[in-house]
Amino acid sequence: MTESPLVTDRSRAADERPPANCTPANCMPDSRAVAVRLAALSHPARIEILKHLSASRSCCCREVVEHLDLAQSTVSQHLKVLVEAGLIRFEPDRQRSRYELDRAALADVSASLAALVDSCCSGR
Repeated sequence: MTESPLVTDRSRAADERPPANCTPANCMPDSRAVAVRLAALSHPARIEILKHLSASRSCCCREVVEHLDLAQSTVSQHLKVLVEAGLIRFEPDRQRSRYELDRAALADVSASLAALVDSCCSGR
């Protein structure tokens, strides 16, 4: 059996995360990796999906559809973007796939953005 493209894409995005000990003083993450994650956050529906996932351990696409009142195909596409950016995890679970917020990845986005703002605004 072949691995799902979502899982493969998630693994690739996870490899682009900055190290856990990254601070503005000791590292600046790859600009491309930061841009991918910020682009994934650039749609209001994806932000709402992240908020919904943050309130539960995991959920299936149907539960997100019910919460957002969007078409299933639209929600699936948004979930795919978030998985590819490494912001949520995808886990096949029999007939329904489960999605879970990757809190560490979201914290990495926050740290990366803080590092960028700090470096740009420090007057250097």
